[in-house]
Amino acid sequence: MITPDRPDRPDRPGRTVPPVTPEKPVPGDRIAVVSPSSGLPGLLPLPFELGLKRLREDFGLEPVEYPATRKTGSTPQERADDLHAAFADPDIKAVMASIGGDDQITVLPLLDRELIRGRPKPFFGFSDNTNLLAFLHRTGIVGYHGASVMTELGRPGALHPQTADSLRAALFTSGPYELRPAERWNDVDRDWADPATFDAEPESRPGTGWTWVNADRVVEGRSWGGCLEILAPLLMADREIAPDLSAYDGGVLFLETSEELPSAEEVFRILRTMGERGLLARFSALLMGRPKTWSFERPHSPEEGARYAAGQREAVLRALRMYAPTMPIVFDVDLGHTDPQLVIPYGGQVRVDGPARRITVMY
Repeated sequence: MITPDRPDRPDRPGRTVPPVTPEKPVPGDRIAVVSPSSGLPGLLPLPFELGLKRLREDFGLEPVEYPATRKTGSTPQERADDLHAAFADPDIKAVMASIGGDDQITVLPLLDRELIRGRPKPFFGFSDNTNLLAFLHRTGIVGYHGASVMTELGRPGALHPQTADSLRAALFTSGPYELRPAERWNDVDRDWADPATFDAEPESRPGTGWTWVNADRVVEGRSWGGCLEILAPLLMADREIAPDLSAYDGGVLFLETSEELPSAEEVFRILRTMGERGLLARFSALLMGRPKTWSFERPHSPEEGARYAAGQREAVLRALRMYAPTMPIVFDVDLGHTDPQLVIPYGGQVRVDGPARRITVMY
C-alpha cells in the first residue's frame, strides 16, 4: 500500500527539506488565479472565462485574480508580487496558474522562500510552471503538476471526465488515487480566438494504453520532474536542483514534452545531460507522458504523429540504457500536455507496481 510522506529526519545542508502537503480547500473557498509566466488571459479571454466559470460552478471554488493575471508584458517582479500576495492571504486556500509561458525562470530569484514556506498552499500548474513546482519542492511543499485554468478547465465543450475526476481528487481529497490509461485522447488544438471552437468537444481517438519496460518490481518514492523543455534551462542555470543529489534517491521521475515538439535528438541530449549530472541513476522509476504530436506550426497527420512519438520513445530508451538500464519505465502516461490530463503530485508519493501494471499517487 502506498504510504504518505514522513519527515522523519531533520533537513541536512544541501538537501530538500522534509515535504509538507498543504491543507486542501473545500467547496466555497477562495482560490488564487495567477499568471506566473504569461498574461495570455488578457489576449485570449474565451478559454480563461470558461475556466473561471467551471471553477465556480463545477468545483464550487471562488477564483480571485491578481494584478498581473491578465496583464500582457508583466514584469517578473509583478508576477512574484502576485504569488507573494496569494500565498500570504489567509483567505486563499489554493493557487492555480492561468497557463504556462516561457520565462518563469526569471521569477524564481525574486520569490520569498520563507514567506511561501510559512503559508504552504496547494499550487496547480504545468508546462512553464515546472519552474515554480521545482521551487516549491526545494522549499518543502508538495505541489500539483497539472490543471491550468485556460487549458484543462477551459477545454471546449466540456471537461474531459478523467481530467475532472483527477483534478477533483487532487483538489479536495487526501489519500491514494489510482491513475488509469485514457479511454480516448486528443492532442489537436483549435483556435482559442474563435468562439465556434467552444461549441463542441475536441475530436478524440481510442486509447492505446501504457507501455511498460523493466516492469519486474514495485517501487515507491517521492516524485520530481515535469516538462522536459523547462527542466533543461533549470539544469543549465542550476536553479532549484538540490546540490546533494541524494535528495532524489529512490524517487519517481516523471517527464513530458510540450507543443514545441522537441526532436528525438533534443530529448536524448537533455536526458544525457541529466545522466551525466548523475540524476537519472538516482530515481527508481520513470513515468513518461504521452508526447504531444501536433501543433499549429507542425500539424502532423496521425501517421506522422505516431512516427514522432516512436522516435521520442526510442530516444528515452537510448538514454536510459546508458545511465539507468534496469529502471522501470511507463510510457504514454496521460500527464502534462495531454487530453485527458492526470494530475501528478509534485514531491508527493507515487507507487509504480510493475507486475500489476498499476500506478498510484498520493494526493
